[in-house]
Amino acid sequence: MPMLHRLWRAAAAVGTSVLALLGCDQQRIDALEEGLSTEADVRAQFGEPATIWPEQDGGRTFEYNRQPMGHQNFMITIGADGRMSALRQVLAPHVFAQVQPGMSQEQVRRLLGQPARRMTYDLKQETDWDWRWVDPPAREMVLTVTFGADGRVLRSGSIEKLPEGR
Repeated sequence: MPMLHRLWRAAAAVGTSVLALLGCDQQRIDALEEGLSTEADVRAQFGEPATIWPEQDGGRTFEYNRQPMGHQNFMITIGADGRMSALRQVLAPHVFAQVQPGMSQEQVRRLLGQPARRMTYDLKQETDWDWRWVDPPAREMVLTVTFGADGRVLRSGSIEKLPEGR
């Protein structure tokens, strides 16, 4: 019984911390409007982006990471006109489905943002990148993308994250 009680407490703590993190970002998101908000508005709400990705049409995509402690990564596209044209939370199954064998590390990084963790396995000549994400309502998950020695995707998949200490 004590072990079960600890697991329930751990699950409740994870749920509470996830909701707190989501609340802060939700306020920032609510303050912005696609087509109207400017680059200055985006920077005022989210700060400096971790990475700025150039777009073919002259726009740019700002990457805002919440890894390794958070469970989201945001990509905010600023059009060539200086206005926000898209705000996406990219750590979600419909985006993970776009990760395909043969993609480069840069393509995956641009799609999902900075991973929470990178692990290299020299003997297997593989590298795993992990992203933490939440499967609603509050199931903590980890997406792993495995790259071969050539830096190309071999496989990817998600599993439920086990509570600490297990």
